[in-house]
Amino acid sequence: MDQQLLRRLREEVADALSKQRREDAASGLPPMTSEDERQFARALISRVLEAHARTEIAAGRSPMSSADEAELADGIHAALYGVGRLQPLLDDPEVENIDINGYDNVFVGYANGDERRMPPVADSDDELVELVQVLGAYSGLTSRPFDTANPQLDLRLPDGSRLSAVMGVTQRPALSIRRARIGRASLDMLVDNGTMTPHLASFLSSAVAARKNIMIAGATNAGKTTLLRALANEIPAQERLITVERALELGLGEFADLHPNVVAFEERLPNSEGLGAIGMAELVRRSLRMNPSRVIVGEVLGDEIVTMLNAMSQGNDGSLSTIHANSSLEVFNRICTYAIQSAERLPADATMMLIAGAIDFVIFVERRNEYATGGGLRRLITSVREVNGVDGRVLSSEVFAEGPDGLAVPAAAVSCVDELELHGYRPAYYEEQAL
Repeated sequence: MDQQLLRRLREEVADALSKQRREDAASGLPPMTSEDERQFARALISRVLEAHARTEIAAGRSPMSSADEAELADGIHAALYGVGRLQPLLDDPEVENIDINGYDNVFVGYANGDERRMPPVADSDDELVELVQVLGAYSGLTSRPFDTANPQLDLRLPDGSRLSAVMGVTQRPALSIRRARIGRASLDMLVDNGTMTPHLASFLSSAVAARKNIMIAGATNAGKTTLLRALANEIPAQERLITVERALELGLGEFADLHPNVVAFEERLPNSEGLGAIGMAELVRRSLRMNPSRVIVGEVLGDEIVTMLNAMSQGNDGSLSTIHANSSLEVFNRICTYAIQSAERLPADATMMLIAGAIDFVIFVERRNEYATGGGLRRLITSVREVNGVDGRVLSSEVFAEGPDGLAVPAAAVSCVDELELHGYRPAYYEEQAL
């Protein structure tokens, strides 16, 4: 495909779209919906391609074939609303991660562990920045700027992948894309992949049904979000879920049969004048006024932890969240670090009391340099810790600990086992199976 021609025609279509938006605004018409605008863009692309074909014929050149024209039309649309030359990589189901350090340094990680260097995804760093700017304008709930004044960007791509981009703070623009290879995750699927045992899957399913507050911990790319989706899919369909995220990622509302009643909150960044920001802590507070059955916080990275723990301890049971940590025990120290940095400046002893009253279980998941049954590097749950109380520090017991094959197996008595048994947990059955 002629990338220079694609860029020129894309600019023509973009100019026509901008003109139409200005005319609609001047006429007092409401703005087009996202879907209407995309359909209108398709019509504009057809007109631009027809004009280009007439120009070619008038110049004595043969117009492109219908197949080439269709490919060019898709390329223009992808450049406007999609991911441009990144699309072939995202269409490959085996691609797991994409790292780009400047337009011509493209590294792709595959599910089988292979790492390959791939051809450039743009013709210059400026074009790479422009691609990210287009994605920031059309992905998420609101437009997200990416420029020297806003040199970092996190967003969810249309296919559910996570994109993180930076510029200005690096010599060249850089971005990383983490693929969402398992969208409709379930505990049974994770059992089949070797992430957990059937016994642990039954335990977690019962914990969700019993409305226990669960924190999922692990390192980057360990599988925390996939596990959160699987746990969320154990929640009955009639419950109203509210998710709070920095950038839309969970996508629980995409499966109407599992979760027909979902409201997804996304953090809003400040505008160019530094106004209009709505942070995670405020969104968590707002979510409590929206009649939630459960609140799910996609990833805790800052001062929203205090608001979330308060919500958990005030009757909003059954909440789920993820956090970066190196072990299930280290989660409590990490939470204290976030809490002392919050607006409340909560001291460690007060945070420990809040943790003990809010969190029921901490699950630790990690990625190993081994291959899973379904392909890709193995991600497995190695620890589940139950919070038992507080005595100067959080008291907890590791009810599932890492076994000989790496998977978490029963290691201590669960204090709320009677409650879990009311929701289908049968530890005696699995103990008999292990004999």
